[in-house]
Amino acid sequence: MNDMSDREERPERPVEADGTAHLFRALGKQIKALREAAGLHQKDLAARLHVSEDLIGAIERGVRTPQPDLLERADDVLGARGVLRVAIPDVKDALKRARTRHPDWFRSYAEAEAAAQAIHDYSHQGVMGLLQTERHARAVFAKRRPLLDEETIEKRVTDRMARQQLFQRWPSPTISLVLDQNLLEREVGGPEVRREQLRRFLEIGRLRTVELQVVPFRSGEQAAMDGSFTLLHPKGRQQVAYAETYGRPHLITDPEQVRVMAERYGIIRADALTPEESLHMIEKMLGER
Repeated sequence: MNDMSDREERPERPVEADGTAHLFRALGKQIKALREAAGLHQKDLAARLHVSEDLIGAIERGVRTPQPDLLERADDVLGARGVLRVAIPDVKDALKRARTRHPDWFRSYAEAEAAAQAIHDYSHQGVMGLLQTERHARAVFAKRRPLLDEETIEKRVTDRMARQQLFQRWPSPTISLVLDQNLLEREVGGPEVRREQLRRFLEIGRLRTVELQVVPFRSGEQAAMDGSFTLLHPKGRQQVAYAETYGRPHLITDPEQVRVMAERYGIIRADALTPEESLHMIEKMLGER
């Protein structure tokens, strides 16, 4: 879920066992070929589709899934004459199967996250997977011990990026995210990757469906300095909480324990900067203010 995640002790499914990664890579190559044939740069296509240039680049590399509505628009913009549109049923099927690609121990959380009506996250030790850039995620997995082979790293990066389709879902879940300032300062992957990650925070924080806040160092002690956690409200079910300790998952369903974590989250948000102040802080770090 965050920089400490994916340290499962049980073996996971073989890389690309369901073939969905092959589909997404093939679609990415098709989109790139059509874009170049149309004489467009990635930023040009991004502007015409009303998405970020980073998203177009990630889709072309096969690490982000092109959503059906994006394929519809891209087919028209690129003059593909149905070449992209015809793949939509396969993409919908692949998105359903993609939920089962995660390790066994993480799968129940991934499924709850994908269908949640509300997501509230406090990140203290590491950036949660929903916010990580591709290069940030790759740096995290490459540093992990024991070492992962390249195929496993690429699979995990692809799966992590696929989870981020949640931000494109409509109707959107209620999303609030609280980041400790240390996550803005740490140079995971180096200075360039850090700046890219900061820009990702801005991109997500500016969505009207998201409230992103930063807990500054000057706030001092916090109500949950012992670790990160997430509160989920699955559709038709009671709110649950999720936390990890050295990669060991804890999906918490006991109402009293969930109540305590929700109380902590409320206190942490009260100590954080407002969403506007938080975005201003990140902009200053990037030299944009």
